[in-house]
Amino acid sequence: MTTEYPGKRRIAYMGTPEFAVPALRALHETGHEIAAVYSQPPRRAGRGKKLTPSPVQKAAEELGLTVRVPVSLKDPDAQAEFAALDLDTAIVAAYGLILPQEILDAPRMSCLNIHGSLLPRWRGAAPVQRAILAGDEQTGITIMQMERGLDTGPMLLKAQTPVAEKTAGELTDELAQTGADLMVQYLSDPARYSPETQDDALATYAKKITKEEARIDFAQGAEQVVRQIRAFNPVPGAFFEYDGARYRIHSAIIHSTPPHGEHGEAHDNSAPGTVINDKLTIKCSTGAITPALIQKAGKPKMALADFLRGTNIPEGAKIG
Repeated sequence: MTTEYPGKRRIAYMGTPEFAVPALRALHETGHEIAAVYSQPPRRAGRGKKLTPSPVQKAAEELGLTVRVPVSLKDPDAQAEFAALDLDTAIVAAYGLILPQEILDAPRMSCLNIHGSLLPRWRGAAPVQRAILAGDEQTGITIMQMERGLDTGPMLLKAQTPVAEKTAGELTDELAQTGADLMVQYLSDPARYSPETQDDALATYAKKITKEEARIDFAQGAEQVVRQIRAFNPVPGAFFEYDGARYRIHSAIIHSTPPHGEHGEAHDNSAPGTVINDKLTIKCSTGAITPALIQKAGKPKMALADFLRGTNIPEGAKIG
């Protein structure tokens, strides 16, 4: 049952991944008129490489909403189609396509963005992962007005949350719900909120994550290695390779001092990436880590004790 709230708006919703789904559902549930949902086109996925719609497209179709999946918004016909929606605003959350000025100018209100960081820190494509990798203690959500620059527009609302020991997946889910709540709050009475200009001198850039970046670098300290594991969980998955096979570590325990080996030998001088006992503890530049949840390519992830019963990576092995 849809609940009517003050300040009902006619909007277009523009998003692609799971992060953008809670806000779409919240705007629909609170009675806003969603004239159209824009998402990136279906991609081929899975073993059969079947065309698969995005999470936002799936959610929109479940809600009975009109969905558009243009390859680009630079085409004049796509821009005219967007302008014809006669919008109060467009809400954007991790859409993944650049909005030309003609799109930004079309709604009566400005276009609004749900961004997964406390701007101006971590502008760009991967704010959650970059916050974890940097060891930030706090991150959050910013509701902002959109302009041509990359996440440079005036800020309207913020909410922060501790990063703590969360994985990127856990933190993204939390921020997605926070973003949904903040956007509903803002649209109920936009006049309450004054735009705040970002300080460009404080800006940092959250560049897109690459698959190779997820290869675990044991030449880092143990704390940074575990940040890497958390930042790339669930995707692309932090990994190492040994004897021609790839292994993902989903979670790990930090040892500030490397444990002794099976026969009592010390490993303070072992090279980073060396397995230093029969529990798959791995030496880092400072300290060491022991996987808690691990997965061999093509196999299910499993607790370390179960993994070691079927796989032997011996003490002294070099991995990377």
